[in-house]
Amino acid sequence: MDENKPWHALRTHTAARIALGRRGVSVPTRAQLAFQLAHAQARDAVHLALDGEALAQALAEQGLASVQLHSAAATRTVYLQRPDLGRRLDDASRARLAVGVTGVDLALVAADGLSALAVQRHAAPFLAALRARLALEAWTLSPLHIVAQGRVAVGDEVGALLKARAVLVLIGERPGLSSPDSLGLYLTWAPKVGLLDEHRNCISNVRPQGLAYAPAAYRLHYLLAQAFRRQLSGVDLKDETVEEGAALAGTRNFLLE
Repeated sequence: MDENKPWHALRTHTAARIALGRRGVSVPTRAQLAFQLAHAQARDAVHLALDGEALAQALAEQGLASVQLHSAAATRTVYLQRPDLGRRLDDASRARLAVGVTGVDLALVAADGLSALAVQRHAAPFLAALRARLALEAWTLSPLHIVAQGRVAVGDEVGALLKARAVLVLIGERPGLSSPDSLGLYLTWAPKVGLLDEHRNCISNVRPQGLAYAPAAYRLHYLLAQAFRRQLSGVDLKDETVEEGAALAGTRNFLLE
């Protein structure tokens, strides 16, 4: 194991499976069991149902209203087999939004995506951090529209029905073997049904073990400000934020030690 010592330092900086050691020609039992557990957690995250009511309660505690909606995918099985249905609202949800308040600057949407666990854990605390950033802005925000069995593009229809200038979608990303609860943020200017991904800006891996809430809110606030000023999003809008603080200043390079 002496030859693996340089890798041991790396393990303190990443959840990746490195420096596992070996037993004969195989990995140690502990590492194999940990891999099987991570795989099971990733599978569970894909199939876990979003508790919209619990999320709504967490939002209400911070003074943010919410609206429960559903995509055209009636069940989780249909959702996984028919991605196109997850991109559109069902008739009842569409009718509900057609009679609501319209004309907001930013429509807020949360969809379970491929990890309801991510939305359940991180949507409310991230929105608290974001709203603190937006407190001095004059933009009007919609309630959070919680879409069950939804994909990213469902936000385009919500935004279009609300006649919003922009839409922000919080969605559970595809689980990895070390991150079953990664939250993605997708910003789209002038949402309408049929837009392609080139029209969106994405901030990914929002969670305490990845991109923490505060820096994620900082980056999104920058993109929002630029989108409203330049009236665009996607490939034409770059994240040019400068990290707050000089976290890397003075950091030793352990690879050279």
